Amino acid sequence: MQQQVVPDATSSKSKKEQVENMFDGIAPKYDFINRILSLRIDLIWRKKVIKILKPFAPKQILDVATGTGDLAIALCKLNPEQVIGIDISAGMLEVGKVKIAQQNLDSKIHFQKADCENLPYQESIFDAVTVAFGVRNFENLEKGLQEIFRVLKPEAHLVILEFSKVKRTPIKQFYNFYFRYITPVIGKIFSKNANAYTYLPNSVQVFPEGEEMCVILQNIGFKKVVCQSLSLGIASIYHCQK
Repeated sequence: MQQQVVPDATSSKSKKEQVENMFDGIAPKYDFINRILSLRIDLIWRKKVIKILKPFAPKQILDVATGTGDLAIALCKLNPEQVIGIDISAGMLEVGKVKIAQQNLDSKIHFQKADCENLPYQESIFDAVTVAFGVRNFENLEKGLQEIFRVLKPEAHLVILEFSKVKRTPIKQFYNFYFRYITPVIGKIFSKNANAYTYLPNSVQVFPEGEEMCVILQNIGFKKVVCQSLSLGIASIYHCQK
């Protein structure tokens, strides 16, 4: 069973409640801080997600844990009929709505506050599902993945983009230092929330990655599971089919 890490270990609230409150709190500064911390490498990673899905031309796409909608917006380059972005944080979605309005994508992207472990959709209706930096936040990873499996059409695609643990020396030491000590300081300065950016490295450390994550996806029922390491192991992309 996946080890449970929460934003605030002193709180009696569930992980789901804590994650929702955390993202509501940092939503106004989330995009700004994310660009600083990632050095904009995350933009390159999202482009890789788009490249993977492009040959399949998905028309109905669900973006789970969409946050402020960065990946949902990028998915519009695939010319889908509709992109639905869901998140448990209303605060993040409100920021995302402003962004899609500014880019005149209101008719293409639809946001909905929803729980990934209880998706409000019928079975087998999406051509593709994406999750960028969100599966770590699932309270029950397997249940969330089962729900994604349920709403995908047969042969449809799931693409997950998630942080990994760097293993190469000396990059590993530098990355761990940056992630564990620099990231929380920058996050606290701009978001006024110390827990949020301490939770980030802690959640990465306990999250199943690589082969372990591939096995979990296969056990859910996904096939053709492939893991691609990105940027010396900082992140990974998991691509599979129902």
